[in-house]
Amino acid sequence: MRLSTLVFLYFLTGIILLQSCNSESTIMETNESSPLIHLDSSQAAKLLELPLSCVQKEYPNKLGQVLGTELDLKSPKTLRPAFYGCFDWHSAVHGHWMLLRILKEYPENAQSARIKEILQTHLSAENILIEKAFFEDLNNSTFERTYGWAWLLQLATELHEWDDPMGNELYQNLKPLTSLITEKYKSFLPKLLYPIRVGEHSNTAFGLRLALDFAIVTADSSLQNSIEARSRFFYLKDKGCPLGWEPSGFDFLSPCLEEAALMKKVLKPSEFGSWIKNFMPELLETEFNLEPANVSDRTDGKLVHLDCLTFQPGLVPQYYSSGSS
Repeated sequence: MRLSTLVFLYFLTGIILLQSCNSESTIMETNESSPLIHLDSSQAAKLLELPLSCVQKEYPNKLGQVLGTELDLKSPKTLRPAFYGCFDWHSAVHGHWMLLRILKEYPENAQSARIKEILQTHLSAENILIEKAFFEDLNNSTFERTYGWAWLLQLATELHEWDDPMGNELYQNLKPLTSLITEKYKSFLPKLLYPIRVGEHSNTAFGLRLALDFAIVTADSSLQNSIEARSRFFYLKDKGCPLGWEPSGFDFLSPCLEEAALMKKVLKPSEFGSWIKNFMPELLETEFNLEPANVSDRTDGKLVHLDCLTFQPGLVPQYYSSGSS
């Protein structure tokens, strides 16, 4: 289901980041900002249970669309033949990302054939054109801006970096939609005069951080320049981020840490070192500590967001890695 997938995705991200600070011998560096640890086959199999349980499960479903006419009343699978599962569109997208990521790391896992079948079926050229048409509808042109957009580009990044004929085929199938989303980013960013600093889906820094990965990997200099310029415009003068105000009730992202994670990618190491000392000076304090968030009811889909937030502090130690201080 959507909730468990989202929680575990962020759980996994937190574990990866924490391990990157404490166990260098287990890390495989894919790039400066994406350290990975090697899970064993049983752990990988456990992770796979989450997306495999939902990417082909159509209901319950939160469509989140704007209805233009009664003709827009269609089933999720008809409207979104690629990403109809996992409760909502963005969760289906990052569910596919998770399947692909584990497939790439563990190609011999017992579910490999099933994963490949799902990816090839869902990410067909025909299905992606239907998905693209939905975003071209004027009533839904801002659908999933920018959280879903970012996850779509993250999925494309994984496909682009997969040295496999199927990966290349699926990347090309996805390209009409990724091209549309990148153009939407380029059009939207100059219009956004103030960043969105919440701890949920609309967080601007999170969306820019994942989109920047795509721009760098695919050598889209126009998108990269747009993201970097806008990131500087939004955040370069920020000082004293009020970390003490966090968390808000439904956070699964830390606004302060997300901004810092983005700027670490945008700024040169020496520039970032000066910036982070002004932005989060408490990181220099020997007694600095972040307490885990309390969750009062894990059956509440909003309140349990805080479980995801708990693992994000794994980002903190990397800010003072070599070259950044």
